[in-house]
Amino acid sequence: MTRMGNHVIPNAHFKKHWQRYVKTWFDQPARKKKRRMNRLKKAAKLAPRPAKGPLRPIVHCPTRKYNMKVRAGKGFSFEELRAAGIPPRVAPTIGISVDHRRHNKSYESLQTNVQRLKEYKTRLILFPRKGKKPRKEDSDLEACKLAKQLKGPVLPIRQPRKVFEFRAITDEERKESVFEALRKAKADSRLVGVREKRAKQKAEEERQQKKPPTK
Repeated sequence: MTRMGNHVIPNAHFKKHWQRYVKTWFDQPARKKKRRMNRLKKAAKLAPRPAKGPLRPIVHCPTRKYNMKVRAGKGFSFEELRAAGIPPRVAPTIGISVDHRRHNKSYESLQTNVQRLKEYKTRLILFPRKGKKPRKEDSDLEACKLAKQLKGPVLPIRQPRKVFEFRAITDEERKESVFEALRKAKADSRLVGVREKRAKQKAEEERQQKKPPTK
């Protein structure tokens, strides 16, 4: 074997112990069945509560790239629960998740989650702990008999739709050139200092010319 220059002789072992890193998935049908059975067991264990877990708040995703999207948060803040008239200690007992670390930084998010909690309260069917001694806030027996377990998420979150408003283009706008307007605006922003300096020099020259001659 000949080589040109002082280079390392290629000696790469690309098939070294490849059996260690090969992964198979022959049990895919069995795993699919097992996951389904686990979901059914979990739903039976949680019944009559929703199978997907408690109610979650609507929060915005972090960073500028994704902050226009919304998703489910970990839990409601204390401010949201108090505004909706729900004690923070009672919330977990009626299927509402609570996050003591969350704080509301905007009035819009606070109102959105408060309305979400109020809507949940209107749809909530609260089973009495003791059938013979129902409390004031418990639901009646007819509503409890007609209750069905919810399989999907509680009050699913939908992405907000953007509404665009269109209007007709006028004749004056057709005559104007956007390219020229942008170039002019760019030149004006670039030459602000130069034009101010020239204006000051011109004003100073005019002031010197208006001065009466000294004897």
